[in-house]
Amino acid sequence: MAKVTVVGAGNVGATVANVLSFGDVVKEVVLLDIKGDLARGKALDTWQQAPINHYSTYCVGTEDYAETRGSDIVVITAGIPRKPGMSRDDLISTNAKIVNQVTTNILKYSDNPILIVVSNPLDVMTYAAYEAAGLDASRVFGMAGILDTARYRAFLATELGVSPKDIQAVLMGGHGDTMVPLPRYTTVAGIPVTELIELDKLDAIIDRTKKGGGELVKLMGTSAWYAPGAAAAQMVETIVRDENRIFPCCVKLTGQYGLKDLFIGAPVKLGKEGIAEIIELELNEGEMELLNTSAKHVREVIDVYKKMDLKS
Repeated sequence: MAKVTVVGAGNVGATVANVLSFGDVVKEVVLLDIKGDLARGKALDTWQQAPINHYSTYCVGTEDYAETRGSDIVVITAGIPRKPGMSRDDLISTNAKIVNQVTTNILKYSDNPILIVVSNPLDVMTYAAYEAAGLDASRVFGMAGILDTARYRAFLATELGVSPKDIQAVLMGGHGDTMVPLPRYTTVAGIPVTELIELDKLDAIIDRTKKGGGELVKLMGTSAWYAPGAAAAQMVETIVRDENRIFPCCVKLTGQYGLKDLFIGAPVKLGKEGIAEIIELELNEGEMELLNTSAKHVREVIDVYKKMDLKS
């Protein structure tokens, strides 16, 4: 069974560790944080949950990268949230340094792991991890699309009065306001969603999905963690089980959709070696226009990162 490391014992990282442990699909979860006692405490709490929820996955907390030795999969949630007065560039610089350091330290103790990036800004942090890791692009990718489609599907389930289990959807592009939900590829028990909902209500749901993270910040004063943590855990489970499920992930495009050298959301087949295939949909003119707009925004942010001297 696999060994998984989760870097960052904040709300998202702790949720990843807890959901993975509860799922009982890996042998061990290492929760690592610079605040070692915080990581140890949350891991111990999760291990003490095992007799209640009947799982055997051992969860341990640490600040020592040596304890991550031999990890098959690493989920990176480390980073800081954007604070009042902090510019986008400051956030990119701070979190990119953290992601670079985490990636470098992980690779000292694990050979060819799969890296799943959750840190924000997501698209550029995935790019940063890829550059620092030197691994094949099929083994470095980001979690955003699963969370975004989950929000989209949850909103649709509420509006339609149906189970979210029956809703399937595809979403592309960057994580945030320029994401590209695709109603043409959204179904409810196989029925196109456009046959079940008025266009204006669907447009409102799409707009709410794009602003889903901000809505939760306004409500709670902090970013979400249950759904993001569960989304990252679902990716890990799919890889461990080699299920080859189709998920939207932040991946490096090498010509697909006419885009190159860019980490952005696209549907992929996810299995034991990471990204088994990037699926290229036949997008119509309007959908391609939205994707290109999103790609332009993502590339601008990545260009900001590229110009930074983060080695000093």
